[in-house]
Amino acid sequence: MFQKLKFILRNPLQLPIILVQKIPYFRFITETDDYQCRITFELWFIQKILNFGNSKKAYWPTHYTSKVYDIENIYVGIDTYPGFSNGCYIQGKGGIVVGDYTQIAPNVIIVSANHDVYDSRKHICSSVKIGKYCWIGAGAKIMPGVTLGDWTIVGAGAVVTKSFEGGHCVLGGVPAKLIKMLDKEKCIPFKNKIDYNGYIRSDKFQQYRSKYLKV
Repeated sequence: MFQKLKFILRNPLQLPIILVQKIPYFRFITETDDYQCRITFELWFIQKILNFGNSKKAYWPTHYTSKVYDIENIYVGIDTYPGFSNGCYIQGKGGIVVGDYTQIAPNVIIVSANHDVYDSRKHICSSVKIGKYCWIGAGAKIMPGVTLGDWTIVGAGAVVTKSFEGGHCVLGGVPAKLIKMLDKEKCIPFKNKIDYNGYIRSDKFQQYRSKYLKV
């Protein structure tokens, strides 16, 4: 208690944030402290209150320089946030599912619909599915209809145009090709202390999903 008081006296601007953390809605601030992408009050405030960027309605944290569209068609797993890093473009028109603990680097593009080649006013939708424990490198592009299995690593700048459903692999190049298979025995699954899908505790997420999402 004494240490916390000393911290507040030295950092008075942190007092409002410390008080906010006591509100049940904001438990994600302290309950995601072991996450790969920790949710902070500042991040929430910029997204939800200042409304920087275009993703105020997203149920997961996004960077204000990233663009996220068709949020109702996007499912994000535990500790995974498409657009959390800067400069991403996430288009969910055809449906996007991203599994638990998958990391998405800056400037990644994920699209689930393309223009019809004969009529650019129309879109051809094809869902994208990314498994658990994946890692999408900086500047990579995931195109419509692609499915990536668990533990798929996509190298920086790669353009993935076809599925690699078996996972446990490293992809790279344009178009992306198999570079290396991973040893499944060395792939270590892990879990956080408390599960959150974005800002929502996972024990309440199914109710949210059935009410607001189409995927």
